[in-house]
Amino acid sequence: MKQLAEDVHQLDGWPPNAINVYLIADVLVDAATRRGEKRIMRQIGERHVTAHTLTHAHPDHQGSSHAVCETLGIPLWCGQAEVPAVESPGAMRGNQAPGLLGALQGRYWTGPPHPVARALKAGDDVAGFTVLETPGHTRGHVSMWREYDRVLIVGDVLTNMSLTTGLPGLHEPLAFATPDPARNRDSARSLAALEPSLACFGHGAPLRDPRKLADFVARLGD
Repeated sequence: MKQLAEDVHQLDGWPPNAINVYLIADVLVDAATRRGEKRIMRQIGERHVTAHTLTHAHPDHQGSSHAVCETLGIPLWCGQAEVPAVESPGAMRGNQAPGLLGALQGRYWTGPPHPVARALKAGDDVAGFTVLETPGHTRGHVSMWREYDRVLIVGDVLTNMSLTTGLPGLHEPLAFATPDPARNRDSARSLAALEPSLACFGHGAPLRDPRKLADFVARLGD
């Protein structure tokens, strides 16, 4: 686990930066796939964690949520529109990629459903971060913003690596896994306008260059 900013840590994973999990103060953000439970629990260790929140309900973020919440006895939070997918048995299938990839995610990545204790909405506070509603990649996707030091938890509005090649660089999320690309671009523009000093992605290394983010978003179509 490495510290990125005050009370912001990125858990180690393999390959590095591929499927990211963060700890912001005492709240765990995302939980990788169902196979990520051991590495998450090992790195949390004796740290005091009081809650777990999701940026969105995709299998590579939700997979270990149930296991972590049960083991630590902590509540699960997510965006309002993600609640049905998180809570209902089988509902995650509607948030998975189509075809063979979706079938593989369902078998190897998706975790069991879990009750949502808090449905997040814009303006809510999570460990000193303000919740931003950033839909497009999913209906209820949320990001988190800490204004005083301009730290942004992006989720999957954008990635800082190619999910097809693994190479570093800014990208939109995969189109076949993003039901509303135009709305996601609007969300990306709203995040870039914040000029974050540190952007933490669901996939890819953290970025400390707000101009690079702004330039990328400026090139996006409608």
